[in-house]
Amino acid sequence: MNLTQGVDTEIVDYLLSAEKECREVVKITDQYPNLTFEEAYAIQEKLIQRKEQEGARRIGLKLGLTSKPKQEMMGVHEAIYGYLTDDMLVPEWRPVEFNKLIHPKAEPEIAFFIAEDLQGTNITAADVLRVTQYVAPAIEIIDSRYLNFKFTLTDVIADNCSSSRFIVGNKWLSPIGLDLAGLGMVMSKNGEVATVGAGAAVLGHPATSVAWAVNKLGAIGKGLRKGDVVLSGAISEAIMFEPGDTIAVQFAELGSVSFSCK
Repeated sequence: MNLTQGVDTEIVDYLLSAEKECREVVKITDQYPNLTFEEAYAIQEKLIQRKEQEGARRIGLKLGLTSKPKQEMMGVHEAIYGYLTDDMLVPEWRPVEFNKLIHPKAEPEIAFFIAEDLQGTNITAADVLRVTQYVAPAIEIIDSRYLNFKFTLTDVIADNCSSSRFIVGNKWLSPIGLDLAGLGMVMSKNGEVATVGAGAAVLGHPATSVAWAVNKLGAIGKGLRKGDVVLSGAISEAIMFEPGDTIAVQFAELGSVSFSCK
């Protein structure tokens, strides 16, 4: 479909008001069932531009659908990306405020800190590792604005891939010599093991996921910039949490990251 003039702005208003008011809304494809991926990314871009106008600053990217089984379940052949802004970053020592969210879930991630600009359409995992100064343990809090977390792929792209908050641990290591694919992970909730996984769950290697994003951006003349942080994709399924809960993620070698919810 071709969105008529002004419809994309209406959709941005619809999604942003839901986020600000912490309320669920029905997915946009209920009204626009033929929304294309390209149109969804255009809506996402306008949504981020609106946040920038309101004072937020882009600081990187997040990847979604980086698990092959999840892609097969969704009937797609590639990952998706959204943007991170500075107001999404939560320090480990600060509790996550549940009343500012809708139905949040936590995902374990490996964060990449980019030290050089990287752009192109034939970027490899090796290229990504070459420009990565540090990797660190991270948790992404996803919080779709859609009712009951139910949506199509185009819905979630337009909604900036359910981006909400993220927390980065205080142990940052050079990726040189680290086996990121074999890196084991345990996520716990209130001291009880909730999920386990390894870096290979992210497209076989987390740097492969980041390379995919760079190539996707390169096709539209964009790329990563020095200083960007990239959340490379969930290493296991997401888990729900509520006020009073503490979520912790422990990586072999890479250390831990955690948050509490109030």
